[in-house]
Amino acid sequence: MIQITPQMRIMLAVMPVDFRKGIDGLAAVCRNILKQDPFSGYIFVFRNKPGTALKILIYDGQGFWLCQKRLSKGRFKWWPKKDDDESHQMAAHELQMLIWNGNPQKNNISLWKMI
Repeated sequence: MIQITPQMRIMLAVMPVDFRKGIDGLAAVCRNILKQDPFSGYIFVFRNKPGTALKILIYDGQGFWLCQKRLSKGRFKWWPKKDDDESHQMAAHELQMLIWNGNPQKNNISLWKMI
């Protein structure tokens, strides 16, 4: 099991990616689009085009982990808007809020009571 700690660096890919991509394809997105090294220790978060699923790519020093969450109903309510950046950095507590389909940029107390 991977534990997300406050010290971890988290990078979201703003544009959706093709979820047929596996570890190698997402690592290429990290290098070519996000301009980041997939071996850097960052947690990379990707969303599919319909907004119904997330993939998280993590390198732990020995190999890659690829985690996926697909919602059974609806879409993820929040995702950063495309501006000039291909990526968006966030904190560990914001990623936890995103995984629970909350808005990481709001103080969403009622959602934290569910956890």
